[in-house]
Amino acid sequence: MSPTTAHNSTTQHLYGAHGHVTFLGAGPGDPGLLTLRAVEALAHADVLVADPQVYDVVRTHARAGVDTPLRDADDASTPAAPAGGAADLAMAAARAGKRVVRAVTGDPGLDADAAREMLACAAEGIPFEVVPGIATAVGVPAYAGVPLRNGQGTDVRFIDARTADERCWTEVGASDATVVVSTTLESVVSVSGELVAGGRKPETSLTVTAAGTTTRQRTWTATLGTIGQVLKTAKVLPSSDGGQPVIAVVGEHGTAAERPQLAWFESKPLFGWQVLVPRTKEQAESLSDQLRSYGAVPAEVPTIAVEPPRTPQQMERAVKGLVTGRYEWIAFTSVNAVKAVREKFEEYGLDARAFAGIKVAAVGEQTARALVEFGVKPDLVPSGEQSAAGLLDDWPPYDPVFDPIDRVFLPRADIATETLVAGLIELGWEVDDVTAYRTVRASPPPAETREAIKGGGFDAVLFTSSSTVRNLVGIAGKPHNVTVIACIGPATAKTAEEHGLRVDVMSPEPSVHKLAEALADFGAKRRAEAVAAGDPVKRPSEKRPARRRARTS
Repeated sequence: MSPTTAHNSTTQHLYGAHGHVTFLGAGPGDPGLLTLRAVEALAHADVLVADPQVYDVVRTHARAGVDTPLRDADDASTPAAPAGGAADLAMAAARAGKRVVRAVTGDPGLDADAAREMLACAAEGIPFEVVPGIATAVGVPAYAGVPLRNGQGTDVRFIDARTADERCWTEVGASDATVVVSTTLESVVSVSGELVAGGRKPETSLTVTAAGTTTRQRTWTATLGTIGQVLKTAKVLPSSDGGQPVIAVVGEHGTAAERPQLAWFESKPLFGWQVLVPRTKEQAESLSDQLRSYGAVPAEVPTIAVEPPRTPQQMERAVKGLVTGRYEWIAFTSVNAVKAVREKFEEYGLDARAFAGIKVAAVGEQTARALVEFGVKPDLVPSGEQSAAGLLDDWPPYDPVFDPIDRVFLPRADIATETLVAGLIELGWEVDDVTAYRTVRASPPPAETREAIKGGGFDAVLFTSSSTVRNLVGIAGKPHNVTVIACIGPATAKTAEEHGLRVDVMSPEPSVHKLAEALADFGAKRRAEAVAAGDPVKRPSEKRPARRRARTS
């Protein structure tokens, strides 16, 4: 019985002829706001029926092979889905005995008409549960730095402008409660007018936040009487995008005045920056997560592709020697080297147990993490610099008394430098320097990405080696002169300058994470200088000078 069949069988046993529906709140946009219970429910779903706005947020946590009928219905290449939309799709799957997750924006009870779908389940005897989410009207003000209550316990009213009637506006207009209004950008001025007509003073403070909890978030501070002019001056209105949803917070208690000190999200050092990472998504995962923590939007663009060696016999002999006890050490200098050995192991039906009795070295944290995922805990990771030189600093010299074997297996790329080999030989070791994989220039990225690179659509580029500079320029063109160039070390910076780029940021250590930290420090300094000068904080891509000054030493 396959795992899928077993899972479906268990589901049908638990719920009889019908399945089960989980109404899940996916929050207002930030993927990090999903609850632990939401992640658990998604991992066990047979069918995922998600609002388009949160599909990408929840799909990441669903198991491989989960059915997505609502998404498939939007794909012209698939047969038409049943009429009736998300509710009917979820019900149809539940009737078939499936475990369904019905994911909605925000919270099922506050942001969506989920109650109607729950009643339909109840009428048919389909079991359901509710996983609450962060409501949009609560999460967005928190990310905008606008607390909804103060120390005096201010009353809070939530209003949906689409359904509010004259009585509603009169009631909130006559009160001093904080009012949280769900509306659209183009309707904010009319909402302000309704509140003033209902009794609120025109000088009452107001914040308006669009794309809340995402790196596109933008907040405007004004009063009920001035919001129209503020949006016009900011060139936000009139706009073809005026129909986008926003959250407006209205109150007499000074929350807008305190916002500069409380706007933690929009004041992140790289907030909204589009940062190009010239690596594959797998290689860049931890680096991209770090950039997101600084508020950036990373975009991974592979500049190299990995291919098997032209003559695999050398690799095959080395792996067999690993099993038969030919080596005292194996040294991994990249995640790709781990992947190459792992694939060869799988080809021979081997697993991590074949490393028993062999000392394992990893050049850095990412490589070590790849080994741990393989089931191997490295014996040696550099205590200092994460590089071949750092590895050599900690590598023990060969000792014939304590080391029964004097040979090291070094699976590497075809273009690897000889630093590590020479250093190991100097320490008394014999080295089998084996080509485990070849690196070739990747295919060019999509035309849209190439245009963004050359046209200044990216705020920064992280170069992690000289080859990433050469390959990116080769497959996509030279980054625009407004783009911040960050390099991992002097050699990479020299290559960038040879290609006509000015290096703005240099990592203090040859580490991708130190490089990201250095870029964040650069962004924080830019932001502080703009605030001190009373200027608006702009991303590099929002400034397009005709030319950049030459780099100064």
